[in-house]
This record gives sequence, C-alpha cells and structure tokens, in this order.
Amino acid sequence: MRRFGLALACALMSAVPAMAADLGGTYKIAGKNIDGSSYSGKAEITVTSENTCRITWNTGSVQNGICMRNGSAFTAAYVFSSGTVGLIIYEIEDNGSLKGLWTIADQKGVGEEVLTPE
Repeated sequence: MRRFGLALACALMSAVPAMAADLGGTYKIAGKNIDGSSYSGKAEITVTSENTCRITWNTGSVQNGICMRNGSAFTAAYVFSSGTVGLIIYEIEDNGSLKGLWTIADQKGVGEEVLTPE
C-alpha cells in the first residue's frame, strides 16, 4: 500500500507542470465592470515557465499583463498607461474556464470576469 501511495504522489506531482502549461491559449472573455456594465472580448495566455505567463486582454482596447498560477489559483496584474495598477484573481474551474474578480488600485468595488477556452 505504501508503494502505491508513493507512486500516486509521484504521478500527481509530475502532472502539475503539464497542468500549468495547459492554461496557455486563447480564451473568450465575458465580464462585468465595477459599475455593472458588461464587456466581452478575447484573451491570450502565453506560458513562460512552469508557473508564470503573459496575458493579453482585447476588449476593444488591448491590455498586457503578467500572470502566475499556484494550484487552483491564477492571478494576473497589469498597468494602465496612466500608471494605475489592475489586479485579477481567477479560480481555475474543472471545465478549464477561469472565473475571476478584479479591481483597479484606489477604486472602490470589484468587477467580474470569466475566461472560457476556445
């Protein structure tokens, strides 16, 4: 039984990098702004290492950011041309979609966003 447990643990640990790489690709965006208005578009995630990546959102304007995965948590940050910082925290869903809440520095409230793999 101990050998089976060790083999299972090793198999699961070796699957983690593959899971991180699986986040790369194109996503459909469905979101809600802090004021409640809706937006949509596309996002592209490019994996740069086992846990890190670059992300580009295109919702009529283009925003570039960095991202990072830790288990089932996925975070991204970006800077507007004005220097203001935005942050989003996603949960990785079983179906591969990313469900998140976001905010912008010094603004009250949060927006919502779902990225669905294409």
